Amino acid sequence: MGRFVVDINVDVGEGLGNESQLLPYISSCNIACGGHAGDEESMREVVKLAKLYKVKVGAHPSYPDKENFGRESIKISCADLYTSLKKQVRSLTKILYQENVPLHHIKPHGALYNKAAVDVKTAQVIIEVIKSIAMPVALYVPYKSVIADLASKENIKVTFEAFADRNYNDDFTLVSRKEPDAIIESSEAVFDHVYNMILTQKVKTISGAEMDLKADTFCVHGDHPKAVEILQEMTAKLKVNNVKIL
Repeated sequence: MGRFVVDINVDVGEGLGNESQLLPYISSCNIACGGHAGDEESMREVVKLAKLYKVKVGAHPSYPDKENFGRESIKISCADLYTSLKKQVRSLTKILYQENVPLHHIKPHGALYNKAAVDVKTAQVIIEVIKSIAMPVALYVPYKSVIADLASKENIKVTFEAFADRNYNDDFTLVSRKEPDAIIESSEAVFDHVYNMILTQKVKTISGAEMDLKADTFCVHGDHPKAVEILQEMTAKLKVNNVKIL
């Protein structure tokens, strides 16, 4: 057993087709289920790969907005959002049932993830979707977020997530993708970023400040140009440094 135990996750089923290269290096995945990307064929393909590599499977629901890839906050009623998210999760759980794979967690995507971190109404919709699922399901969300606090009060298992390949602002938000320093480019820098968070339970922000941050799971974006290289090097270095990936 390593000195530390962490989970490494990647968002998948988003049309890039690189899952067979990514899944051997991770311990959980978040499968797009029709809101921003994904269809029955892509979901089934990734579920089978996850089964092969013994990777935990999560649903990755989004605002129903394929045009903007779920990256824009849209005007939608709580009732319509609930209906859409429920439909998305159900479309994946149907395939999981057929493949005899359990649903491990839910991780909201993009703008929905960011909105639920600060907005009570949005967070409550996601929590109601989780409560409607028969089996206990974990929720991947940011540390000190509105949704994390609300979920904990509802006895939903919260898994704190941090981003391996993104820089942080002082308020725990991610540096906007429109900024030149939003993405951490090199695999060496990604490892340093992640290992520092594991070791110190702090994140070094873009301003150089050290902010308290707990993380149980670290996300590497599957669309990062060096995603495969980052995962190969980061997982190898973590193991050398007594960090077990589980």
